[in-house]
Amino acid sequence: MIARRVIPLTLATALMASCATLSTDVDVAQATAESLPELPATWVVEGAIPGEVRVGWIEAIGDPVLTALVYEAQANNPDIRAVAANLDAARAITRQARAALFPQVFGSFEVDRTDTPRPFTPQTPVTTLTAQAQWELDLWGRIGAGRNAAYASAQAVEADFRFAQYALAQGVAATYFTCLEAQEQVGVARRTVDALAEIDRIVRVRYREGFASRQDTAITGSDLETARNNLVQAQAAARTARRALEVLLGRYPSDAIILDQSLPEAPPPPPAGLPAQLLERRPDVVAAERRVAAAFANLDQAKAAQLPMVTLTAAGGVTTRDLFDIANGPDLLWSIIGSVLQPILDGGLRGAREDEADANRRAAIALYASTALAALRDAEENLDQVQVLAERTLILENAAEQSGTAYALTQLQYAEGERDLIDVLSVQQRLFAAERNLVAIRRLRIEQWVALNLALGGDWMSQNTQP
Repeated sequence: MIARRVIPLTLATALMASCATLSTDVDVAQATAESLPELPATWVVEGAIPGEVRVGWIEAIGDPVLTALVYEAQANNPDIRAVAANLDAARAITRQARAALFPQVFGSFEVDRTDTPRPFTPQTPVTTLTAQAQWELDLWGRIGAGRNAAYASAQAVEADFRFAQYALAQGVAATYFTCLEAQEQVGVARRTVDALAEIDRIVRVRYREGFASRQDTAITGSDLETARNNLVQAQAAARTARRALEVLLGRYPSDAIILDQSLPEAPPPPPAGLPAQLLERRPDVVAAERRVAAAFANLDQAKAAQLPMVTLTAAGGVTTRDLFDIANGPDLLWSIIGSVLQPILDGGLRGAREDEADANRRAAIALYASTALAALRDAEENLDQVQVLAERTLILENAAEQSGTAYALTQLQYAEGERDLIDVLSVQQRLFAAERNLVAIRRLRIEQWVALNLALGGDWMSQNTQP
């Protein structure tokens, strides 16, 4: 009789489950698309190179030291390990949510022995083995929505992990370039000190011989001390940059890393792809979109929680006084129970949870729009900086060339008595400043090239650079 009642109930619930509707990726895509302004077909900044965005910028630079440092950071950086642990936790939560879709089976073993005190009569123990299975029928998709929310959240954390890897690679590269620039700036500062020390020596000799004034010695002495101060500052900046790099690598900041390389030249600008493709490729935007999907699923779950909950429970077991003959025990127990739980009064709790889930969904959509627009701005600005830095490089190269010519001419005129020492020093300072500017612009160009690749959603790692 019980089976005849359970079967119709199961069929009825299966039919009712077909009425459950869950949000789909189409709903998410529509919501995210409507949150953005109309996107242009191509990038607004002129000069963007057409073509698919490439991956493997670290290989394109061609610096094996940088490649090794990036891989070391990916393996040892504490922040990236924390994000990786968060990803493992998110995947475990997904498995937990998925487990709720399947029946839960429990077993128990019980031994009961009761003796009478007067007269003392030992009784044979009664052994009972039981098993119980419980299954909540997901009629309205509440459990499935919870699983979908957990799965989408795990996808978001996975995208966060990829973006953290990208950001760490960029951070290591930028700090590495800063270290190399600092080394070159130390070289410029040291050459400045050497040149001014030689001038100061010559001026003091001429002063003793009566061919230079006390003012000349004061000027050259002041410039020399200023140059020495700049050298000390440049050396301190180099040590600071090396310590920062060591921390990114997960090392102790002891300033023990040795870098003998010079700044690499920036490769040609990479293909830029299209704005719409960027939103599907950049990990931070993908993570925001997956959080919108999780918010939709959470709202589905909150709505379904207000509908009846149907649970099937099946139990069976045997009871015997002979443990070794339990399989043939005379007492067989079993039952099948179906229950329906319908919330009636909860003080508005479930309705408030639905309102909260809806508000979180709207917030997730707004955050997606903010993240997407920030990514698009990042790409447009970096594409613009390609042109800006190229123009600045030409200007600074011309300035350095003109400063070198002016310094050479001024030295000749000073030797012939046509120019004052102050004029020589002034032109010389311009030459050293032009050298410092050239070093700085080279670092900016290679650093901006890396930033452009990541802004466009290009991965730092290619198949050829897999460890």
